[in-house]
Amino acid sequence: MKFTAEQIAEILEGEVVGNPAAEVSKLSKIEEGEKGSLTFLSNPKYNSYLYETNASIAIVNKSFIPEKKVSITLIKVENAYESFSKLLTFYNTVKNNKTGRETPHYISDSATIGSDEYIGAFSYIGNHVKLGDNVKVYPNVYIGDNTIIGDNSILFAGVKIYSDTIIGKECKIHSGAIIGADGFGFTPDENGEYQAVPQIGNVIIEDQVDIGAGATIDRATLGSTIIRKGVKIDNLVQVAHNVTIGKNTVIASQTGIAGSTKIGENCMIGGQVGISGHLSIGNNVKILAKAGITKSIKENQIVNGIPAFNAKDYNKSYVYFKNLPQLATQINTIEKEFKAQKIKTNG
Repeated sequence: MKFTAEQIAEILEGEVVGNPAAEVSKLSKIEEGEKGSLTFLSNPKYNSYLYETNASIAIVNKSFIPEKKVSITLIKVENAYESFSKLLTFYNTVKNNKTGRETPHYISDSATIGSDEYIGAFSYIGNHVKLGDNVKVYPNVYIGDNTIIGDNSILFAGVKIYSDTIIGKECKIHSGAIIGADGFGFTPDENGEYQAVPQIGNVIIEDQVDIGAGATIDRATLGSTIIRKGVKIDNLVQVAHNVTIGKNTVIASQTGIAGSTKIGENCMIGGQVGISGHLSIGNNVKILAKAGITKSIKENQIVNGIPAFNAKDYNKSYVYFKNLPQLATQINTIEKEFKAQKIKTNG
């Protein structure tokens, strides 16, 4: 896929300085630029690379004035970093804009599919499924009965969507993610043997949610597990039954959230965090990596540790923790000296 400087400038509303017909087909860092690649310069400390790079086109700020002659074609924009990010989004959209239906695939006669769809090979679309316009279903995807998926959503290869799931518009669900599997609900009988509690709820995912590869979101026992608008979930995250995650919250890899916990809006949760069930976490909470959450947290808190508490207090406490061997030695020395003094005094 090739683009000219003129085409790129039109997308970014920029100005071409150099050859408007210069072509690129790939992206590169400015210090690793190759012929036929597009790069960008926004940080002045990388200015020197602009005169050395082999890239064909560079996006730069309008305020940039070369100190010497440049052979590369420049596209001047208001903000080079934001424009490059915008171009990446555009490129990714074009790259993923597949249409048509590959074979073999299975689509139930009762399913409803919008326009400009892409159905990859070996995909399964169950009874009464509703797919919006421009939905992309990559190979080996399973979509269970009664599932609804909104416009412009993408399900990458190997995604499994259990029945009755509702997914909003402009969502991305990456390979291997499983949405709507049974929650971990078991109860012991009179013999101490665990019997499964039927999980008859569903999962609701609102608009513009990203779910990483290998993540799992369990269906509710009753009602719904809910992921609100704009949530970003990293790879290998476990969300248990009846959890609610507030809008624009971000969750890093390997975090586990136990059943019926409610997480507020605009929270930031680090990697490998463990959150107990039936808790309430307020808006704008930050949980640092590897923290263990055993109690509810009020809004606007930053916490760390196992069990977690105020991050500033944790950092102060950790200074003492690191010095425990030295402190223990000092205490033992003082204790021995005290005993020796006491014996001497009594003797």
